[in-house]
Amino acid sequence: MMDRRSAIKFLGATIPVLFLSKFSSATPDWAKAPFNPNWQSLERYNVPDWFRDAKFGIWAHWGPQCQPEYGDWYAQGMYKEGSDQYNYHLEKYGHPSVFGFKDVIHTWKAEKWDPEQLVKFYQKIGAQYFMAMANHHDNLDLYDSTHHAWNSTRVGPKKDIIKGWRDAAKRQGLRFGVSVHAAHAWTWYEPAQLSDKKGGKVGVAYDGKATIKDGFGKWWDGMDPQELYVQEHALSQNAVSGKQTLEQWDWKEGSGVNIPSQKYSHNFRERTVDLIDKYHPDLVYFDDTALPLWPVSSVGLDITSHYYNKSQKENNGVLDVVVTGKLLDAQQRKCLVWDIERGHSQKIEPIPWQTCTCIGSWHYDKRIYDRDQYKSALTVLQKLVDVVSKNGNLLLSIPLRGDGSLDDKAYKIVSEIGDWMAVNQEAIIGTRPWHTFGEGPAQQFSTQFDGPGNNEGKGIAFSGKDVRFTTKGPALYAFIMGSPDQGKVKISSLANGLKQAKRINSVTVLGSNEEIVFDQDQTGLSVLLPKSIQKQDSIIVMELT
Repeated sequence: MMDRRSAIKFLGATIPVLFLSKFSSATPDWAKAPFNPNWQSLERYNVPDWFRDAKFGIWAHWGPQCQPEYGDWYAQGMYKEGSDQYNYHLEKYGHPSVFGFKDVIHTWKAEKWDPEQLVKFYQKIGAQYFMAMANHHDNLDLYDSTHHAWNSTRVGPKKDIIKGWRDAAKRQGLRFGVSVHAAHAWTWYEPAQLSDKKGGKVGVAYDGKATIKDGFGKWWDGMDPQELYVQEHALSQNAVSGKQTLEQWDWKEGSGVNIPSQKYSHNFRERTVDLIDKYHPDLVYFDDTALPLWPVSSVGLDITSHYYNKSQKENNGVLDVVVTGKLLDAQQRKCLVWDIERGHSQKIEPIPWQTCTCIGSWHYDKRIYDRDQYKSALTVLQKLVDVVSKNGNLLLSIPLRGDGSLDDKAYKIVSEIGDWMAVNQEAIIGTRPWHTFGEGPAQQFSTQFDGPGNNEGKGIAFSGKDVRFTTKGPALYAFIMGSPDQGKVKISSLANGLKQAKRINSVTVLGSNEEIVFDQDQTGLSVLLPKSIQKQDSIIVMELT
C-alpha cells in the first residue's frame, strides 16, 4: 500500500496524463497543431510586438468581494472566526452560517457600473491595454458561463460583466485582457466548511457545506451552493488554523494540500476555454504558480496551447496573444510572460515581463480611502518608469466600489498620471531598454520575493539622484526620478570614453521649450535645468540625441 507521500507523487505524475486522455476537447489533433500541451512545445512562443510596445495597462480587479468594501480575500476572511472581516461580517450581514458569501453575491448589483465611461477615461490617461477580472478565488464567473451556473448573468448584478468591459475596450482601441483566479477555490474556500469555536453558535456549520436541498424556498432555490464553494471534500492540512503555506498554494507534493478532483479540474478547463472562445481576449492573466493546477493537472497547459493555436489560426499563422503566470522557472519564462505581483526585477530582463500592482487593496477597501493610503501618482509613475527601463510592463489596478463607481481620490490620482503621460508618454510607449536600466542609489531592491513578488517598497526611495533610461529610434530618454538638487543632474553612464556613451548633441526636456545647458566630459553628462523645470514635483524626462 502507498504511503501518503508516494500517493501524492503518483497523482502528480499521472493526473496530467489522465486529463489529456479523458478530458481534452473532443477531437484535438495535437500532432498537427503548432503548439502541444507541454512545456517543451510552448517554448516556441514569442511575445507579440503589441505587448512589447504597450508598457502600460489598467486592470479592473472588480467583483462581488468589492461589495462589502472591506478589503481583499473577503470571501475567505469572513469565515475565519475572530478576524477583522469576520467581525465586520457579523455586524453588517449576520452570522456566516445564515448569511454566507453566496448571499453577499446576491446583494451585489453593480448599479453604478459604466464600463464605457471608465475605459474611455483609462484610454485618455495613456493606458494601452485594459484587463478585467473574469473570476476570483470566490469562484463566481463574471460572464455568461456555459459550464458554471454561478455566474453574473444569473446571480448578483445579472449582467455580463466581461462583455461590457470587452466592448468598451474595443471601442476605445485598447487591447483587452481577462484575469482568471478561480483554480484555487478548491482550497481557498475551505474555511467555509468550519464553524465557531466559541460564543453562542459553537459548532453551527458555516454555509460552505450547504447543498441544493437547503435552498428550497430561498432566493437561491434550484442553485447548488457546492458548485460555488466546491467543499464536498476533506480539508487540507492547516485549513483549520488558516496557515496555508506557499507549497500548498502551489499544489506541492507532501504539503498536505487536498488534491482537486478530476471533475473540478475538468470543469475549470471547460469554463476557461469557454471564456477564451466566447470573448476573444488578447491577454489571459493566470493568478497561479506557472499555470492553473500545475503540476497535479495539465489543464493549464491544455488551455494555453488551445489559446495559442486559436490565435495563430485566426491571425494567418501569427501568434498575437499573451498568457501570464507567476513564479516561473527558466523554461516557463520562454512559454509565458512572467508576472511579478507587487514587485520589481533588479535587471533588464531578456524577455518582456509584467508587474501588477494596485493603488490600494486588490478588492475595494473603504478604510484605505478614509485613511488616505492610496499610492500617489508620483509613486505609480516611478514604478512605471523603473519597470519599463527593465523591459517590463506595468499593469495597474484601480479599485472600484462595489457599485462599480470610481471614488474621487482614485479619480484624482489617475488624472494626475494622465497629465504626466500626456507630456511624456513618447518616452514610455513603444520604447526599448538601453544598455543599462539606470543609475543612482535606488538600484538595490530586496532580491527576496515573498511568493509571487511583493518586494515593492522594500528598497531605497527614488530621488533626484536616480536616473532611468529608455530608447526609441535615435533618441535616448533619461528620466530624473525626483527633484534634482538645485536643478543639477549628473549622468555618469554618459561619460566620454564609455562604450555606450555616444556624443550628446542636444538635450531637451519633454513639455518644455526652455534651452538646456549641458556638458559632457570624462565624468559624465552634466545638465543644469532651468528654474521653471526645477520646481516640477514629478519625474523630469530629457530627450538626448
